[in-house]
This record gives sequence, C-alpha cells and structure tokens, in this order.
Amino acid sequence: MGSHFWWYTARACGLVAWGLVVASCAWGLMLALRVKVLGIRPTAAWTLSLHRWLSALAVTFTTVHVLAILADDFVGFSVGDVLVPFATSWHPVAVAWGIASMYLLVAIEITSLLRARLSYRAWRGLHLCSYVLLGATTIHLLTAGTDSTTVIPEAIAVVLGMFAVFSTVMLLTWRAAPKPRRIIITGDGQGRTVDR
Repeated sequence: MGSHFWWYTARACGLVAWGLVVASCAWGLMLALRVKVLGIRPTAAWTLSLHRWLSALAVTFTTVHVLAILADDFVGFSVGDVLVPFATSWHPVAVAWGIASMYLLVAIEITSLLRARLSYRAWRGLHLCSYVLLGATTIHLLTAGTDSTTVIPEAIAVVLGMFAVFSTVMLLTWRAAPKPRRIIITGDGQGRTVDR
C-alpha cells in the first residue's frame, strides 16, 4: 500500500466528502421541514450546529481529497488540473464536475458563514444550490470515481436522487401552504391576529 497511499487517500476522502455532502443536504432538509428525529423535535440550535458541522467536514475532506490527488503520481495532476475545469487530459468532463462541485461547496460554505451580513433572499438563493451540489458531486463520483463501477454507489445515487426530488417537492409544498393563524386577546379586550 505504500506506493499507493495517496491514491487510496484520495479515493477514501472523495467518498467520505460525497457522503458528508449527502448527509448535510439531508440534515438541511430535515432542518427546513422541522422533522422530528426518533419522535423528538431537536432544538434549532443543535440541529443547525450539526448541519454546519457536516458541511465543514465536507469542505475538510474535499480539501484532503484534492491535496491527495496532487500528491499522487499515478495520473500526475497539476495544480491547474485540479483548479481549472477541462484542463486535464484524464477524464476532463468527469474531473470538471468535481471542480465545479468544489467551487460550489466553498461558495455555499462561505455564504453560510456570512449569513448575518447577507439578505435572506441572497443567502437562500445560493443555499438552494446545495441540491445542484449534491447532483454534481454524485455525477463526479459516478464518472470519475474508480469505485463507481460497483452496484452500491449506483444504487445509493438513485435512492438519493429520488430522496432529493421528493424532499424538494415536500419542502416547496410545505412552504407554499397557508399557515394557520390564531387570535390573541389583549388586556384591553382587543384581538390581534398572529401567524403561528
């Protein structure tokens, strides 16, 4: 394994980074839909912290994935090959999906860290690109990954695709549904209507 250490490291970190993107997207959907976990509705702070932690780990493993590819001498990637789409001669389209995914992941992470300084509409618009990120990383895995020829990643990709489509439709339906309103009687006998 000594001569292939960086190759195995790149493969392992790529798979873990993909899994973390999947987990972060799934957890983000659960956060947006306010889903109960094991019958318990977790606190918003705990749920958001876990989502941020999964995203930060995805960035970390993606960084190690790219560095390990640079350190490996099997294909011989240069810095330009891993930063510029279509610059490499080794599976240029498959690698371009990974490069685009990397930039999108970094953009989503940076805007999440700067959320307090952005308008909600700008932040949400870019954050919804997480679904594009999930699709792009899956395409990268299935087209560039040497482990993608087994049935397990392909089956997982199909299930994830179905989950992403279903969850997105559920989220949009839930957000578009009219919210129940209640009337609060104030001390002076006047009532006011508030959203729940």
